[in-house]
Amino acid sequence: MTAPAPVHPVDEVPPVRQLAAFGLQHVLAMYAGAVAVPLIVGGAMKLSPADLAYLITADLLVCGIATLVQCVGFWRFGVRLPIMQGCTFAAVSPMVLIGTTGGGLPAIYGSVIVAGLAIVLLAPVFGRLLRFFPPLVTGTVILIIGVSLLPVAGNWAAGGAGSKDFGEPKNLGLALFVLLVVLGVQRFAPVFLSRIAVLIGIAVGLAVAVPFDFTDFGGVTDADWLGISTPFHFGAPAFHASAIVSMLVVALVTMTETTGDLIAVGELTGRAVERRSLADGLRADGLSTVLGGVFNTFPYTAYAQNVGLVGMTRVRSRWVVAAAGGILVLLGLLPKLGAVVAAIPAPVLGGAGLVMFGTVAASGLRTLAQVDFKDNHNLTVVAVSVAVGMLPVGVPTVYEQFPDWFRTVMNSGISAGCLTAIVLNLLFNHLPAKGASVPEAGGLPAGGGEQGVEQSREEVV
Repeated sequence: MTAPAPVHPVDEVPPVRQLAAFGLQHVLAMYAGAVAVPLIVGGAMKLSPADLAYLITADLLVCGIATLVQCVGFWRFGVRLPIMQGCTFAAVSPMVLIGTTGGGLPAIYGSVIVAGLAIVLLAPVFGRLLRFFPPLVTGTVILIIGVSLLPVAGNWAAGGAGSKDFGEPKNLGLALFVLLVVLGVQRFAPVFLSRIAVLIGIAVGLAVAVPFDFTDFGGVTDADWLGISTPFHFGAPAFHASAIVSMLVVALVTMTETTGDLIAVGELTGRAVERRSLADGLRADGLSTVLGGVFNTFPYTAYAQNVGLVGMTRVRSRWVVAAAGGILVLLGLLPKLGAVVAAIPAPVLGGAGLVMFGTVAASGLRTLAQVDFKDNHNLTVVAVSVAVGMLPVGVPTVYEQFPDWFRTVMNSGISAGCLTAIVLNLLFNHLPAKGASVPEAGGLPAGGGEQGVEQSREEVV
């Protein structure tokens, strides 16, 4: 008798108890980012508290559905990797502009639906671009993703951007405590517990935060038990040309970001993303975005913070993230449960986020370690790409005087750095070189070389 073929770790189904724990850990890692987009857009449009609550529950519901589509997949939709889906921040500025001056929520949803359909149609085109993502580019993009997320963790650790006690020592002390708990569990606890170190750190941090008045559970009492999002709750979608153009630019940005995230997860899980699977993942993004426009929420993309969690815990099963999607669906249908999760103080999330986001950056460095940096321009490609990617992160207003379409693309450090890495790799490693490479003084290369760059990602993995 022949032995059954081994199951890839991505396809393994852990026991139910572990599924629930690992899944909840992913939900806690992305929850703050997931609800931030509806809060920002709804707040800018001066919506009532009831409408804001409706946006949040609708968002959580579609987040869960989008995650299930991406992880489980059907036909040609879904990359079938551990990928969490959430609202993209790249769409915040255009949506605020559309909502406040260009037709309100119906105009937003009309443009979101068109953008989602465009992503579905363009997915095969992006799939053919995979050859432009050798380890030099993918490692750089993964590094940029991790480093660009660190300020988010820093804001959480300080108390949350805009909070009255931002930066107070008690907030940073709580974040440090959670960080130490996570590290302690990872180092000294049994294997199963070490894999849910983030969840344990958040639970212990919350237990410490409650008696010291870091959080308020008053919102749990006020929340409804049941909430169902109905299609076109705020009216039939309106299709305005200017709004659609803005959202199409956002669609290109989110496709670029999602491509980087999918490749990063492929590297971490040992299942390389190929042309077809990349197109399937992007197609799922488009479907989720269409659902967002129908069910009163916004464009969706892969969440980079959960990429870090996959790398840190080394739990590679897509069914774990599918369980997280199921939890998000429950939170969307049961607002009272969502209010409980929302009560977790920002410093607690910040302490855990520092580990997760740093793990993403370290994974990028690991990928770059496979690249040859001798007698070629690869070091320049990485240096300039990281610099361009970090520019809007370090100086958020740097492109304030530029046109809206330019700001939409370049204000995202991930998309800016990704595009720069692709262009520089083409410039230095694909165009014919004028002469042999000659190293310059100081170690910076002077000639083009493709060694270690043209090698396909599949061969490297």
